[in-house]
Amino acid sequence: MQTPKRAVILSAGQGRRLSPLTDRRPKCLIELSGRTLLGWQLRALEQAGVGEAVVVTGFGANLVDAEVARLGLTGLKVRTLFNPFYALADNLASCWLARREFDQPVLLLNGDTLFEADVARRLIAAPSAEITVAIDRKPAYDSDDMKVLTEGARLRAIGKTIEAYDAESIGFLRFSAAGAQRFSTAIDEAMRKPEGLRRWYLSVIDHIAQTTTAVHVQSIEGLSWGETDFPEDVQANVALTARWAAGAG
Repeated sequence: MQTPKRAVILSAGQGRRLSPLTDRRPKCLIELSGRTLLGWQLRALEQAGVGEAVVVTGFGANLVDAEVARLGLTGLKVRTLFNPFYALADNLASCWLARREFDQPVLLLNGDTLFEADVARRLIAAPSAEITVAIDRKPAYDSDDMKVLTEGARLRAIGKTIEAYDAESIGFLRFSAAGAQRFSTAIDEAMRKPEGLRRWYLSVIDHIAQTTTAVHVQSIEGLSWGETDFPEDVQANVALTARWAAGAG
């Protein structure tokens, strides 16, 4: 399988649940141990050998553009793509806006997923599959977790409200060239339906998983990552990134 050299990062949302931190900046620009969340993501992708990142922006797009310019990354080409519908639609619309970026093997990640470089490396090195969803496992799951039901290497269902599950999605996916084409076609079809603006892109992954054998999983158990939805997540991620920063010397 060809190694993905491009990553699409969905960073259009404001993150109102993190107010007041996000009153004037999107949550991808929350500072964690001296670096923004987006900065940590881009650094990890660069370390994992990804050559290009496309950041889908919305709320505070000009601030994200400024952050990308300030970072001045040399090993990773970064472009931004503005989603003017960010306040009216969920993240399926951001994927639809970026659908032309799915013309090759590609990584897709949520703009609020914090991860160490080894998470990206493990996902990139996962066994060949059209679509691979990075998962983690823990003793218990809450209502906000994006739960996953697996069967061996296959993903059978994904969603916050599914009744049977044994893992959670961390918001990081890998697509082969065929998988990227399948996903691009599926999101275009989904956006043509009346409810398209209100759907999450993972609902499309769930549909693909339940109608084909194209969706597999890759566990990243034992590696460090964090989500960024609530104030307590920010506190945990500050502690996590402080350890990373200390380890980096």
